[in-house]
Amino acid sequence: MESMTLSFEMMLVMAILAGTVVLFAFEIVRVDVAAIGVMVVLGLTTLIPGIEPVINPDELFSGFASNAVISVIAVMIIGAGLDKTGIMNRVAALILNKGGKTEKRIIPLVSGTVAIISSFMQNIGAAALFLPVISRISSRTGLPISRLLMPMGFCAILGGTVTMIGSSPLILLNDLLESSNKMLPNDQHMESFGLFAVTPIGFALVAVGVLYFMLVGKYVLPEKNDADTSRPARTSDYFEKLYGIKGELMEVRITDESPQVGTSIHSAEENHPETPLILALYSGDVVKVPPDREEIIWVNTRLGLMGDRADIEKFCAANHWELLGEPDRFADVLNAQHGGIAELVVPPGSSLIGKEIGEIKPRRNFGTNILQIFRFEEIIKRDFRTQKLHAGDTLVVHASWKDLKNLSRNKDFVIATDVRYEDLREHKIKPAVFFFALALTLFLITDSLSISLLTGAMGMVLSGVLSMDEAYDAVSWQTVFLLASLIPLGVAVDQSGTAFWMAHQIIALVGDVPDVVLQIVIALLSTFFTLVMSNIGATVLLVPLAVNIAVTVGADPATYALIVAISTSNSFLIPTHQVNALLMGPGGYQVADFMRAGGFMTILFLVVSLAMINLVM
Repeated sequence: MESMTLSFEMMLVMAILAGTVVLFAFEIVRVDVAAIGVMVVLGLTTLIPGIEPVINPDELFSGFASNAVISVIAVMIIGAGLDKTGIMNRVAALILNKGGKTEKRIIPLVSGTVAIISSFMQNIGAAALFLPVISRISSRTGLPISRLLMPMGFCAILGGTVTMIGSSPLILLNDLLESSNKMLPNDQHMESFGLFAVTPIGFALVAVGVLYFMLVGKYVLPEKNDADTSRPARTSDYFEKLYGIKGELMEVRITDESPQVGTSIHSAEENHPETPLILALYSGDVVKVPPDREEIIWVNTRLGLMGDRADIEKFCAANHWELLGEPDRFADVLNAQHGGIAELVVPPGSSLIGKEIGEIKPRRNFGTNILQIFRFEEIIKRDFRTQKLHAGDTLVVHASWKDLKNLSRNKDFVIATDVRYEDLREHKIKPAVFFFALALTLFLITDSLSISLLTGAMGMVLSGVLSMDEAYDAVSWQTVFLLASLIPLGVAVDQSGTAFWMAHQIIALVGDVPDVVLQIVIALLSTFFTLVMSNIGATVLLVPLAVNIAVTVGADPATYALIVAISTSNSFLIPTHQVNALLMGPGGYQVADFMRAGGFMTILFLVVSLAMINLVM
């Protein structure tokens, strides 16, 4: 082996590398601030007289113009465009209808779907999208949310390995290969990877992840009750604690034996005070949420009710209402993404003060169902119609987020609850799908990732799926600056000869070993670095090293580089990955929970990924 001399420039780069790892591992400052600081330090080293620059000054800011950064920006915009049309909500609703109520059926269906979505958008976005879906599944089935969130999150991470645009390390990989090619002889230049080059590897990893939780999930997943979790209190918990409002959304059908047939909702509620809260009505192929109190109840009319399950079952049995269970006709309009419970406060200047609620007609005029009225120390639970509004009254209502958003502009009420309304553009589904498909097709034809994805992103804007401001908001600028600022560090590691020197030291340390042992070493290094710093940083640092190791031992450098980019998704052992951090609070997880479930997953990932890489590459 050729003798290597450690130069001052190499030691300088390694000092910067060590500082970077410390900043990332201990979070002394934000990761994007740390990355920008590293780029600034690299720039300052080019100004020191008497030493060779560790990076060409012309390449110091090359990260901001790199294909990888443009591709990441475009992927985020395309993902936001698809989400804005409501396509993802439809997928989520389909899962809710088909998922059943058992872990063995729900986990593969949800996890597999999230993995597919994650292969074409940022995995943190896919996980965030399905977080409310998992919460609702948990409440409907009685399964602890802690047993559902972790499989979903792990498979969102695994889904990022299915395509070359599924995760930032894979998007970055081709740029790093191009940079490494500048240091290699022409006959050793590496070709870039196509969009679906990693698909067999990713599918194998996703399949193993799903099977893992199906077979051993009951042993490794924590089972925590709400009282045991440390997650923030949900809105429903707040209303239950403060007002005693709790219950489930259920659907019933009116039979011909029911005494309420032919009467209005108002009459039914007046004559039967124990009537559950009627949130929705379906009759004549029309869904009304909320229904007007004068709406007539007929045979086969379907009603959406909210209340305690036992109370609803008792009332339905006594009044011959057929209990259908979970909402079917009302599945979309009564889910937590469409509407929920809110507080409306009557301010002193409201024009409604002194008026009876029956005169105001809140269902018809404001789209709200009043659940309770809180007046000083008094809680009014019945006979709302004759109640006169007072200044300071708090109306606890159920309404759609859209109606609440519109009501926020009404000076007669102050909304004291966060309104989670998002104006979906369902009429833009076709252009959104078209430009998404166009981006993928262009990449397959031209092999130019950045231009292809940017075409799709601009199509989203020009077709009105997103406004330009919404496109800017869709971009995680922290991720962009992190990526762009770390790329020069990877270039410096390569150009200064540091990667070459480190590669020789590793080879000398492990000795003359089979190729697979070196691959395992690289995979383990990638796994370790991604646990203590960002996966982007680990990829930038280790790809040049892996390439130099491969060249030194006569192996395929592209394969070694791919091992790094894939292995930086092996982030299950501790909650340092963005997805795991997102789920830790809602799932009430502790670090020990990730170590127990993620330990086995980490080993499986290493074995399956290396086996598949050697099989298909």
